[in-house]
Amino acid sequence: MIKKVVGASLIGTTVEWYDFFLYGSAAALVFNKLFFPTADPLNGTLLAFTTYAIGFLARPLGGVVFGHFGDRLGRKKLLVLSLLLMGGATMLMGVLPTYASVGILAPLLLTFLRLVQGFALGGEWGGAVLIVSEHGDAKRRGFWASWPQAGVPCGNLLATGVLAILAAVQSDEDFLAWGWRIPFLLSGVLVVIGLWIRLTVSESPIFLAAQEKRAKEPVEEKAPVLVLLKHNWREVLIAMGARFAENVSYYVITAFILVYVVTGLGLSKSVGLNAVLIASAVHLVSIPVWGHLSDRFGRRSIYLVGAVGMGVWIFAFFALLDTKDPVLITLATTIGLVLHGAMYGPQAAFFSELFGTRVRYSGASVGYQLASIAAGALAPLIATALLKEFGASLPISIYVVATCVITVIAILLAKETRGADLEDRDRVGV
Repeated sequence: MIKKVVGASLIGTTVEWYDFFLYGSAAALVFNKLFFPTADPLNGTLLAFTTYAIGFLARPLGGVVFGHFGDRLGRKKLLVLSLLLMGGATMLMGVLPTYASVGILAPLLLTFLRLVQGFALGGEWGGAVLIVSEHGDAKRRGFWASWPQAGVPCGNLLATGVLAILAAVQSDEDFLAWGWRIPFLLSGVLVVIGLWIRLTVSESPIFLAAQEKRAKEPVEEKAPVLVLLKHNWREVLIAMGARFAENVSYYVITAFILVYVVTGLGLSKSVGLNAVLIASAVHLVSIPVWGHLSDRFGRRSIYLVGAVGMGVWIFAFFALLDTKDPVLITLATTIGLVLHGAMYGPQAAFFSELFGTRVRYSGASVGYQLASIAAGALAPLIATALLKEFGASLPISIYVVATCVITVIAILLAKETRGADLEDRDRVGV
């Protein structure tokens, strides 16, 4: 059963992240020209990344809403709904008219659909990792729960791969005219496959046990998010802090790299796309490895390896990019994502173990998604603005290091959770 649950979660998260990352790549390559045309290419990119960031604003709301109903009705139902919302929004993006056709209405429609994407993704992550964590055993929870996390590089790999293929076989004119729409329309096929698999898994046994116990209690419960903020605010803050370095570094490495390589270095977009493509394949393998290592050495120690390592590597990352050598650019991206995996691999089990079953969906989702606003949402925007202002990578590296410091502090303040019994967590906590 655990392998089936892991497979369903991985495929579902792959589809959702494919949709979400597709927008990020398109913002750097297409939307800046078709939906936000300006005389200055970097200004158009800044506007495109602003709508990219808006999607993150909806993620905490999605986390609260999906968390509330996920803690009340179950993980499975909400996971199906999140997949439908995400896929529908992405397909509609593929048929949107451009600025040249309908003027200001085009970016407004694009922004609305981005908000729907963010709302859906806000509920996806918590449900996907929790249904695996609550099915698995404590000794291997880090390994099993890391597989839904691997949906991130899978989705990015798929999105970047489709764009890279189209960029290779089409002229720039054809790609801008109609080719960019193909990956968005392809989402419909992926959603059907994801739904078929996700509907076959069973609900979390730990949730069902907690639901049965709750039904016997005469006192009416408060909303999970209210209970969470009253009793588990410290855990929420720890989860948010742990997200900073992981989230910012990821979007600098995978989204901003396309701006830096094309606009900053004057190279072909294929150089950046191919680097992210190869690095994402390695990232996919590294995440379960780091998750397994967190079962042996603890969540905190592995997380610290990633946060400290990223703070050091970010300087080498941009130095290798500045060589303009495609091989070294790929190497820089690959090592960066491997270090990111040291934070992202243990994260699912770590966040699941911070909260009791009655507020686990809400707690994991709110902590994860609130940090996304200040971290991942602004990362490409801040990095692009720093490049425009200073024309150099050093300020961007310092920005990433600052987020690594925040994450290190959060992890040092956290308790080790490896091997925690989730049912015992219900008895000793909320």
